[in-house]
Amino acid sequence: MRPVHIENILVKIHQGQWFGWSDSKNKVYANLEIYPVGGVTHDKPTEAALDQLLADAQATYDAADYSRKRAVEYPLIGDQLDMQYHDLVDSTTTWEDTIAAVKSKYPKPG
Repeated sequence: MRPVHIENILVKIHQGQWFGWSDSKNKVYANLEIYPVGGVTHDKPTEAALDQLLADAQATYDAADYSRKRAVEYPLIGDQLDMQYHDLVDSTTTWEDTIAAVKSKYPKPG
């Protein structure tokens, strides 16, 4: 799932319940609270740092969009193995053509 909020980043920074919101219905940076966990208190990340981490995570997610789309369209592995077997026995290229069509439909960026 595409990260859409700084909370998506915060849950990945440290383990345990190390942060919360002074107003859980208004999860904005100004309401971010940092809690001690096991006697350790973490520094509150800056808003700019969290915004940058969120933007980076979104860019990474977006860059892999082609991969997620391909995964949905590729035949199941068992079906691919069956295609490969029949290609070998029948001297066909069904598997190669099927995979190439998906890769062509969703090209890798760059």
